[in-house]
Amino acid sequence: MSSPKELESAPPLIEPWYLSGPTAAGKTQIGLALAERLDGEIISLDSMAVYRGMDIGTAKPSPENRRRCPHHMLDLVEPTEDFSVSQFVAMAHETVDAIRRRGKTPIFVGGTPLYLKTLLRGFYFGPSADWEFRDTVEAEAEQVGLESLHARLAQVDPLSAAKLHVQDKRRIIRALEVHYLTGTPLSHHQSHFEDSRPAEQCHVFILGWERSALHERINERIDHMFNVGLQAEVEGLLAKHGNLGRTAAQALGYRETIRHFNGELSLAEAIEKVKARTRQFARRQETWFRSLTECRRVEMGEMSVSELVDEMISQQDG
Repeated sequence: MSSPKELESAPPLIEPWYLSGPTAAGKTQIGLALAERLDGEIISLDSMAVYRGMDIGTAKPSPENRRRCPHHMLDLVEPTEDFSVSQFVAMAHETVDAIRRRGKTPIFVGGTPLYLKTLLRGFYFGPSADWEFRDTVEAEAEQVGLESLHARLAQVDPLSAAKLHVQDKRRIIRALEVHYLTGTPLSHHQSHFEDSRPAEQCHVFILGWERSALHERINERIDHMFNVGLQAEVEGLLAKHGNLGRTAAQALGYRETIRHFNGELSLAEAIEKVKARTRQFARRQETWFRSLTECRRVEMGEMSVSELVDEMISQQDG
């Protein structure tokens, strides 16, 4: 496959199957079972699994699982490199086409809601990032505050400003950047990609857990990550690369482990912060999923993996 390229826009991709849900919901095992039932191949829907060497903290599929079923969109770039949504979508479209040519079923499995929404509805990405502009606006935000930055956006793109929370610095800066580079409001470009679809027209399933049960699973996941070598993994990445790139550094567990190495946190404090941050992230994931009409929720609990796969297929056939 060719190296990641940037797209300015992409159409919706509604024909593949999608299995998503919050962190620690059990997507990996159910995704494997679904792929085996549908004669499919799995495409990662995880924004952090694209980074080489970041395996434990991102809970990548094991070598054994990769032998059970072909997996795609893993280990694409070094953790010092930035990897954009538009690059992901470009590669996703290429990967889906290749899987279909082999007569197989493409199945996206992962928990990055922005990737899910972008694939289902299409998106206007705009021009590539202008890091000089972003750094300048970041510095401005530090001096005058995000409220002032939000007000500046409201002057040039009131529709985008109305949709964005005043504290959503990353998206405010991106909207300002698109206007700066194109002379046209981001909202004007994105208006072509606002249409949603009913769940019956899609193959999108979200694994749902009762809140306390999910939190328990998250805590177990984080403890396991540290027990099987997350500290050594981060140490190796720092030895090889010096530091992580601005995007990779956002991955759950890595920032806190680096702070532990720097003496800012004890190991116990780092672990607790990772757990708390992961629980917060899971809540944000679920908020995203609820906003997507394309999704059908599958309740987790008493059913076996085989029964859950049967349930998803029967819902789709029905």
